[in-house]
Amino acid sequence: MRLIISDVLDLPIAEDGECRVIYNNGNIHHCIGCFGCWGKTPGRCVIKDGYENMGELMSRCSELILISRCTYGGFSPFVKNVLDRTISYASPHFEMRKGEMHHKRRYENVIGLTAYFYGENITENEKQTATDIVSANSINYDGKVNEVLFFNSADQVKEALA
Repeated sequence: MRLIISDVLDLPIAEDGECRVIYNNGNIHHCIGCFGCWGKTPGRCVIKDGYENMGELMSRCSELILISRCTYGGFSPFVKNVLDRTISYASPHFEMRKGEMHHKRRYENVIGLTAYFYGENITENEKQTATDIVSANSINYDGKVNEVLFFNSADQVKEALA
């Protein structure tokens, strides 16, 4: 399954059994760091706001596509918030991977990560920071980076996806 997390509405992508798009429904709450998704309800967030199943959705995806305004070299607040809510995808236990300490896998799927960043006048430093963040996320997910792309506007992202 392709899982798309986007702060751009009305993408030219049809949702079906093989593709799920996560948009801002206006109700998302911030992760509160309670770790209930690890112990109390493993794999599922305890906050009931429509985003509690993000760990489960991640467990079924082979491709994660992030579409975000480039905000100081990182993700937009909405995309970052959704990614925070995916912590239930990982196990609370740790292992060494690529010489660093990371969470063990909870699930067997391998995620290919693609990021589409947009915004006017994204600097080279911001591009490098964004690329580094995507790479770090892929290591945390024990996945791989497919691509990190940059566009001047959300409309250009839509054109690229059409």
